[in-house]
Amino acid sequence: MRIVSGKFRGKQIHPPRGLPVRPTTDFAKEGLFNVLNNLVDFTELEVLDLFAGTGNISYEFISRGCKEIVAIEINPKCHSFIRKTAEELIPECMTAMRTDVFTYLKHPEGSFDLVFADPPFDLEGIDTLPELIIKNQLLREDGWFILEHSNRFDFADHPGFDQQRKYGNVHFSFFRQVL
Repeated sequence: MRIVSGKFRGKQIHPPRGLPVRPTTDFAKEGLFNVLNNLVDFTELEVLDLFAGTGNISYEFISRGCKEIVAIEINPKCHSFIRKTAEELIPECMTAMRTDVFTYLKHPEGSFDLVFADPPFDLEGIDTLPELIIKNQLLREDGWFILEHSNRFDFADHPGFDQQRKYGNVHFSFFRQVL
């Protein structure tokens, strides 16, 4: 796993073996961040990374100069790895919280410019995430919610849906706050 762009471009990240994760591929990450380059000013973003896994996406945001990243991960080994890696990069910009995403969404701490979620593709409740994010007002005005998912889901009829991008077997659905 490597950071594909920004201050830490090319830096290799070596998660320990046996983590229960499916990191976003470099191909999909590059595609996602190419789209984001045209949508956001990274230096102004406060980001929430749900189901952070190895922290792969959080490190990309750190590398691009985001103001703050909060990574939510329930697995203790993943959480520990994220904290350790963040300390090596820019610790003052990143907070790793060890909690269940659905519990966090019931009592969120603030709102964000961008919320990214990469749940396990077979996780029950994926289809409820856009509604939970928008209903609980986790997005600031003009904010984005991006959900990484498999081809099993189609969110085109959701009122907050903006666009979908596909990179191999990975789909990213983009949502906006419904006002």
